[in-house]
Amino acid sequence: MQIYISGSLAFDRIMTFPDKFSNHILPDKIHILNVCFLVDGLEEKFGGTGGNIAYCLSLLGEKPILLSQVGKDFASYDGWLHTHGINVEGIRTVEQEFTAGAYITTDKSDNQITGFNPGAMKYPSQYNMTSIDPADALGIISPGNLGDMMDHPRYYRDNKIPFIFDPGQQIPAFTGEQLAEAFDGAEILITNDYELEMIMNATKLTKDEIVDRVAYLITTLGEKGSVVNCKGEETHVSAVPVSAVVDPTGAGDAFRAGLLKGLSMEKTVAEAAKLGSVCAAYAVEHKGTQEHSFTLDEFTKRYEASFGPME
Repeated sequence: MQIYISGSLAFDRIMTFPDKFSNHILPDKIHILNVCFLVDGLEEKFGGTGGNIAYCLSLLGEKPILLSQVGKDFASYDGWLHTHGINVEGIRTVEQEFTAGAYITTDKSDNQITGFNPGAMKYPSQYNMTSIDPADALGIISPGNLGDMMDHPRYYRDNKIPFIFDPGQQIPAFTGEQLAEAFDGAEILITNDYELEMIMNATKLTKDEIVDRVAYLITTLGEKGSVVNCKGEETHVSAVPVSAVVDPTGAGDAFRAGLLKGLSMEKTVAEAAKLGSVCAAYAVEHKGTQEHSFTLDEFTKRYEASFGPME
């Protein structure tokens, strides 16, 4: 089964400020704020929801196709994707823009100041969706270009291609009506518990009403695992124990990769979510969203230690 991933590709540029922001902000001058923080260097990491999901799927032996958009500075990330066998035919290059980027500065109290430049993400991917074989395809729409997040569900729905809708941090950018239309008919709507509340508030739909519009609703709960809801049924899937919580950033994307892998293997949604839990555990144990790795044998052993034999 060919997996198609609609979602962002971005550079995460991470800086550390060796003090507290509060020591350099004058409360009585906040109305004319003008500060400069001298940081201890800069780390550049590959990220974006689409890239993170694709990377984890490559570790699981899949060769997903990314439907995204990048800028003139993408060469290093492009090489990384090629190294991991990720199909880049669906990536549009917008030469006059930079690739989307997050500029994150963290102080000694773990406070963060982040600037995000959407760059090329402002443009649609323009992938030729008619090249997708409906009989052998599975799609996920994760946070990225807003037009893609509306158009791709319509195409999948009209052509009876199963898809996962994963609005994430883009939820506030949509009206309630747009959100309801985008996830209508999805095989799975996936959110964390806070995002689900945001969707319910925006759409004025109850949880049961949302479940009526999709085949499955998955709610991730961090260290408490996840809950799979379908009409009249609820299944709890436990989280996988981790050796250390180093960085939870990217764990949700890793969960989605494991979920997609399970669905491509024709497992039930609840069984596929177990693969998601294992994948998320690896991400939590490493700093960054594409820094973890594992072999398929290691993955299988970890799955079986938590859930029993993998059928």
